[in-house]
Amino acid sequence: MSVDEAINSRTSIRAFNQQPVPRQLITELIQLASRAPSGTNTQPWQVYVLQGATRDTLVKQVCAAHDALRANPALAADYREEYDYYPQKWVSPYIDRRRENGWSLYGLLGIEKGDKDKMHAQHQRNFQLFDAPVGLMFTLDRVMGRGSLMDYGMFMQNLMLAARARGLHTCPQAAWNGFSKIIMPLIGAGPDEMLVCGMALGYADENALVNTFYTPRVPAEEFTHWLE
Repeated sequence: MSVDEAINSRTSIRAFNQQPVPRQLITELIQLASRAPSGTNTQPWQVYVLQGATRDTLVKQVCAAHDALRANPALAADYREEYDYYPQKWVSPYIDRRRENGWSLYGLLGIEKGDKDKMHAQHQRNFQLFDAPVGLMFTLDRVMGRGSLMDYGMFMQNLMLAARARGLHTCPQAAWNGFSKIIMPLIGAGPDEMLVCGMALGYADENALVNTFYTPRVPAEEFTHWLE
């Protein structure tokens, strides 16, 4: 697969099959991803690979916490992200794109506005890793600056494109961030580490309707400024 093909076919997959991913292949993807640039070659990434029983324990515990949070919204104080992934105040055009993305996905799945049960169930799919056999958790040393998050994005993009080139799919997930107090002890991360995000990795369920969802992109002409 060419680089262009890998980029254009990469999408956030929300239904995986149970085909296992060999450890050697996962190692190869991570090693390739580490060729990402980073400021002064700091290479700030730490990767935790969850499979088997550990993966299942993570899914069980976070799904239970997500259900408890829905039953008692006051628990939100216990589940806070360690950094602001999204803006505290949404403005146009970003809020418009966010809404289009959400309602397009829900519309495809037949989830109507106001159907909180189905919305919760779909959100819960994040914490089931969309049935992917492999979960990845990415952490960052707290001493690092915000620029390391940019380095991390390039690392993760490398990993996702390398996965596509080998027939795999991924779904990067910021949804895990609010449950770091559960995740970090479970994966053995130290107190000096911060959860950046998670990712599902595996082979796509080619028959799943949800995997036909393909998000649009704004034409380059709308955000490119030529200076001569």
